[in-house]
Amino acid sequence: MPGFSDLERPPLDERFLRSRLVRPGALWSQIDVLAETESTNAVVAAAARAGAAEGLLVAAEYQSSGRGRLGRTWTTPARSALLMSALLRPTAVPAVRWPWLGLLVPLAVAAAVRRVGEIPAQVKWPNDVLVEDRKLAGILLERVDGPAVVVGIGLNVSLREDERPHPAATSLALEGAATTDRATVLAAVLRELATRYQTWVDAAGDPEVILPEYGELSATFGRSVRVELPDGTFLEGKASGLDTDGRLVVDTADGPHSLAAGDVTHLRTTP
Repeated sequence: MPGFSDLERPPLDERFLRSRLVRPGALWSQIDVLAETESTNAVVAAAARAGAAEGLLVAAEYQSSGRGRLGRTWTTPARSALLMSALLRPTAVPAVRWPWLGLLVPLAVAAAVRRVGEIPAQVKWPNDVLVEDRKLAGILLERVDGPAVVVGIGLNVSLREDERPHPAATSLALEGAATTDRATVLAAVLRELATRYQTWVDAAGDPEVILPEYGELSATFGRSVRVELPDGTFLEGKASGLDTDGRLVVDTADGPHSLAAGDVTHLRTTP
């Protein structure tokens, strides 16, 4: 496991996390910490298909085959990030509204980082958390039979300058966050996620419980964007907001275009 002996990166304490977060009536029903796995999303997806209860959370100190959106790889040194996947079963929400989880989850991560890290994290549509234009975290949601949703979160915590996989990558440490204690940040993320998820479920998935805060923390709305589409073409315009299905609306010279996450290969803001 690369970086396993790094004393500046202590392991997550599974017993401590369970004592803080797993309680009767709480969303989180089980927390497991793995030393290493190929993908926490794959572990949780298998558990979901086997009938695991909602609220399972699996974290890993190192992922050998972590994945991001569109099959992109997500690799970090051991214990330098929070790599975790959660099992949600929002059966009280109409299936047509489940895609809104893709906006709710990064919002919860950004809120947690702002609260305990005291840095100005924002959300970039569809599934990233940024500090200014630097990527701090990525989110990957997958539907599985059950029905269920597996929520994967990768959040850079102590990644150093010489470890960055890309010049646009950042971490809590690089941003001078108030804390880089992974247990503290993990607990904050799970609490913010549980609160927003329960509010959203209680509202039968009504987007209005997400949209006001999402607009406040958006790093995309109101900015000029260049969108790469799956066929290799590009769309340019100003991101004006979301439509009723959670698709990004881009105002172009040809009129407004609504884009779902699956319609976009890459989106970047332009001057």
